Amino acid sequence: MHVGLIGAGMMGHGMAVNLLKHGHRVSVIAHSNRSPIDDLVARGALEARSLAEIAGAEAIILCLTTSEVVAETLQGLAPHLRPGQIVLDAGTSDPGVTARLAREMVSRGIAFADIPLTGGPEQAEQGVLGVLCGADPETFTRIAPLLACFATTVRHFGPPGTGHAAKLISNYLVTGMVALVAEAFGAARLAGIDWKNLYEVMLNGSGNSGVLRKMVAPALEGDFNGYRFALANAAKDIGYYAGLAASLGCRTPLTEAVAETFSKAVQTGHGGRNVSRLLDPATDDVSRC
Repeated sequence: MHVGLIGAGMMGHGMAVNLLKHGHRVSVIAHSNRSPIDDLVARGALEARSLAEIAGAEAIILCLTTSEVVAETLQGLAPHLRPGQIVLDAGTSDPGVTARLAREMVSRGIAFADIPLTGGPEQAEQGVLGVLCGADPETFTRIAPLLACFATTVRHFGPPGTGHAAKLISNYLVTGMVALVAEAFGAARLAGIDWKNLYEVMLNGSGNSGVLRKMVAPALEGDFNGYRFALANAAKDIGYYAGLAASLGCRTPLTEAVAETFSKAVQTGHGGRNVSRLLDPATDDVSRC
């Protein structure tokens, strides 16, 4: 299949690598960072010079930052799309916007699926991501072999928008754990508790988690970038989740507290840093308890 990929960043690059490994023809388009594009071209990908050119693909994967960027990109693609194509949104987007965009695409004979991902850049390169898919049954059947090129766990949650809703719920759990780890270890520092001893004991208890290990193990060696996920992206995701929770009638003080942690990080100029930076004394203006 000819696959166009827009957004060959930390996640998109690995997805494209694995699509190429499985024999798909892949077109990518340049953005501010040319390094992943140049690498993919060296591996056999084609470089599209415009949205019109990349719209020639049978399936177009969008690996973009926000629903707004997805909508803008689709607006640019729309004049060049044709019935029978498939658009897949692999980012973490607002489910309401996703459902609206899907209706617009379907009205023109273009299939649409939301395929947000679990896992990070390392899992993307290894082809072992998880996919939370929202699509009609026919579209899901069509894209399942494509998703299997870069994911080992693929689940269909329902019509367009449900994949993004499931991803926001998953990300709420993760961002909440990030905030808790940062606050707990901040308290440990103030109490004079040795981080290494505390961490090693926690590994044997219920507090052990992927979040704990990603954040704290590198920090013990002075590396506060162990969890490679930007605070600004976390703030965006929890903002979308808060809107979803409000629509479901389950927005709580806990929702507000988690959202405030990441909103404050952005407001104080830390948005470009990774979430594990909340352990860094340099971000005490965000996470100090």
